[in-house]
Amino acid sequence: MSDLSRQRGYLRDAWLVILLALVFGGGLAGVQSVLSDKIAENKRQETYSVIPELVSGADATKTVELLIEGRNGKAARVYKVTASDGTHKGWVLPADGQGFADRVEVLIGLDATLSTITGLYVLEQKETPGLGDYITGETFRSRFRGKPTDGSLTVVKSDPQADNEIRALTGATISSESVAAIVNAALANMKGPMQEHGASPSEDSGLAPTAPEGRGD
Repeated sequence: MSDLSRQRGYLRDAWLVILLALVFGGGLAGVQSVLSDKIAENKRQETYSVIPELVSGADATKTVELLIEGRNGKAARVYKVTASDGTHKGWVLPADGQGFADRVEVLIGLDATLSTITGLYVLEQKETPGLGDYITGETFRSRFRGKPTDGSLTVVKSDPQADNEIRALTGATISSESVAAIVNAALANMKGPMQEHGASPSEDSGLAPTAPEGRGD
């Protein structure tokens, strides 16, 4: 085979590889887009299902979704939680950040005055099985309940001696610290804007007060 024929063969093979990459890449992008929408909706449904666990006395069907601009200049979704009679009971603040292995997503329950954490729920995590993934358990999550929001949370390896201290999971200090850091960052970014936004739902410029599909008043 001549050098010219060999070069033409290489070019033909190269274009074939590029074409296949474009086809498969486009297909994967389409699948990812569909899955992303489905995953987002599943997380929204899950959020509504745990709102009563995060805020005592909450009626999830009365929850109002708002978009509030944080200190970082970006709009973030928050949930204004009320009782069945319309009484404002608290807030649920979604947050995420880097864990030990991958991104961790949490929901932070807060009282109506944003002064106390009323609950914590781990929406997604990929921490080490049998160690870091214990951040999803009630034993660890309950350690955040009742903590004040006027200062940063600190993770300790022994029994807490101060109101802002959280005891780490045994063998999973980094995962524990990651969750505390996520909560600290979210509160630092959103607490002030949420306090400034304390309008009634009818005055809000956020999202419509509709529950997920399948939930009614």
